[in-house]
Amino acid sequence: MSEKIYVAGHRGLVGSAIVRALTARGQSAIVRTHAELDLCDQTAVNNFFATEKPTHIYLAAAKVGGIHANNTYRADFIYQNLMMAANIIHAAHKNGARKLLFLGSSCIYPRLCPQPMKEEHLLTGELEPTNEPYAIAKIAGLKICESYHRQYGCDFVTAMPTNLFGPGDNYDLQNSHVLPALLRKFHEAKERGNAPVPVWGTGAARREFLHADDLADASLFIMDKISAGQVPGNLINVGSGQEVSIRALAELVQKTVGHTGELVWDATKPDGTPRKLLDTSRLTGLGWKSKITLAEGLRSTYAYYLAHDQKRFAAAAS
Repeated sequence: MSEKIYVAGHRGLVGSAIVRALTARGQSAIVRTHAELDLCDQTAVNNFFATEKPTHIYLAAAKVGGIHANNTYRADFIYQNLMMAANIIHAAHKNGARKLLFLGSSCIYPRLCPQPMKEEHLLTGELEPTNEPYAIAKIAGLKICESYHRQYGCDFVTAMPTNLFGPGDNYDLQNSHVLPALLRKFHEAKERGNAPVPVWGTGAARREFLHADDLADASLFIMDKISAGQVPGNLINVGSGQEVSIRALAELVQKTVGHTGELVWDATKPDGTPRKLLDTSRLTGLGWKSKITLAEGLRSTYAYYLAHDQKRFAAAAS
């Protein structure tokens, strides 16, 4: 039986990596830009699914950002992420899709979650306040997948990746995640004669990072080999299994970029969740593990930034 693959969010960090991974193994995907298909429009999504009838869906579309963006645009984050998830998952069910993979985020777990965070820790404590609306939308998406599996037998699985980075990331200094923000800050400071670089927080918070190409590889693995009935709650963590302090991350980014100036820590700004490390034993036990190290991934991401992303953000700012 032939596959017809749809990648929602193909221009984003995750979606573009999935398209690259599919292309590398000779598979094509249906894609639509936001101008062509508004995923928050239920009628438009239903019409698209009724016409195209995709059999396999990678739901990578999302409104994402760092602490500042999540805390500032709270209504946008909960509304848009809820609508995209509900519309696509329901349309996939209505139109007989054989498999759907919903991409979530590790921020679904409690702020003070035991470490490393296991799938069963979901809904056992309070969320991080700064990104609660986004986290609730992602929890709702995974619960929709779980509910459609339980009621209708849909093979809908949710993957919860850790903090991501890679080619095509968002480098907007107000709305991006910590790693791309640091990379751009250090690069621009280097160009200004190694000017000092301010960094939010104390540097004590610890994070785990995964290259987007590793997540894409895991996504194809899950789509091919793991069904909803194999994993409790239809939920599976995806991470590198390695964590680093924000201070150590900043120093590694600084070294990668070649910036030799001063780092200035602003302890008046929030650190966010104190520690976030996923327990990935469920996925590794099924046969997948990450391959790209943080240092290797940073080098390739900075090279891509210099060749592509720097120009893209300079053009957007002009």
